[in-house]
Amino acid sequence: MKRQLALLRNLIQYGSLVLELPDGEQYRIGGGAPHVRWVLHERSTLRRIAADPETMLGETYMRGEWHAGGGELVPLLGVLLRNASALTHTSRMRCLLAGLSQQWNRVRASYRNVAHHYDLEEWLFRCFLDRDMYYSCAYFAVPGMSLEAAQQAKARHIAGKLLLEPGQRVLDIGSGWGSLALYLAQQHGVEVTGLTLSRRQLEMAQQAAAARGLGDRVRFLLQDYREHRGQYDRIVSVGMFEHVGKPYYPTFFRRMAAGLRPGGVALLHTICRLGPPGTTNAWVRKHIFPGGYNPALSELTSGIERGTLKVMDMELLRRHYALTLGAWQSRFQKHRGEVTERLGERFFRMWEFYLAVSEAAMEYDDLAVAQVQLAAQLGDVPISRDYLYAPVAAAPLRRAS
Repeated sequence: MKRQLALLRNLIQYGSLVLELPDGEQYRIGGGAPHVRWVLHERSTLRRIAADPETMLGETYMRGEWHAGGGELVPLLGVLLRNASALTHTSRMRCLLAGLSQQWNRVRASYRNVAHHYDLEEWLFRCFLDRDMYYSCAYFAVPGMSLEAAQQAKARHIAGKLLLEPGQRVLDIGSGWGSLALYLAQQHGVEVTGLTLSRRQLEMAQQAAAARGLGDRVRFLLQDYREHRGQYDRIVSVGMFEHVGKPYYPTFFRRMAAGLRPGGVALLHTICRLGPPGTTNAWVRKHIFPGGYNPALSELTSGIERGTLKVMDMELLRRHYALTLGAWQSRFQKHRGEVTERLGERFFRMWEFYLAVSEAAMEYDDLAVAQVQLAAQLGDVPISRDYLYAPVAAAPLRRAS
């Protein structure tokens, strides 16, 4: 225990931590805000976490070995994340090589990895998502927006960047439960093809399209982006690029370019790292998103540069995902009894930790969401963002001569 306490004292440079042991003994470590409390139920827990923090912090939480004092799980995880660099004992090159080996998402592996998470029962996701089932970062355009309003604002924001016109053909790579595809077809009169690797999502999306009377304008396919062929005026991908894997970035953008008609516009919405490249947390990779990886901006732009598409605009949505995850967690907690009864306490604590550590990473660490607008020619999009906020006054789009 003395060794682990010494490690914590060296670790905590940001914020202050009160560590409470099972016998009530307390240790105050660090100084300054935020002030957090970490309550251990077993003395051996700290030793296990210190030996493998990436895995065991989440594993011990799932087993109920500790909790955050005052229920402040996100601030506690935020303090630990901000100070976590002191626990890194592995060389940077070794970490990056290990990360690449975990991202070989060949087509068959991609189907399997997606099924691990997205083929869970629909009711579980309805416990915390908005009514239209958007499972990606919302856009809180003004303070105090509800989750439903913020997700609609996100859809409008993306539609604006796509510069849609009625009758256009749109490809949605990673269409989920069909939320965005249905919105674009209903609100903008376009035809949308959505690709998903989840059989459960495919069934739900097809049912939603039929229920809204959009079956003639929206179709959903169980297909990988590398398997699909077709030509489209617009291509959009929201919350899917995190499952591509760095070795496949050039392939992804080549397929995107090949699918765009002349004058076409694409929009990529993805989590990104604002710092240097890293690796996926071992616990998240094991329990939540096998094969997943959040790219550094440098990795994202490098993948684009190896193709023919050009970046027309890039916007970083800072803190928007933290707000989204906070809203999801609040809704999820209201279903604690139901989830625990159907799937067990361990499962509930796993998803509780997943939502909390994701929120902490967005709030306190270097993760954000990037929206990258792409086109083959500079003249395919306006030269300012004014069209997004005053579409009626925006000048007609003109192709460069």
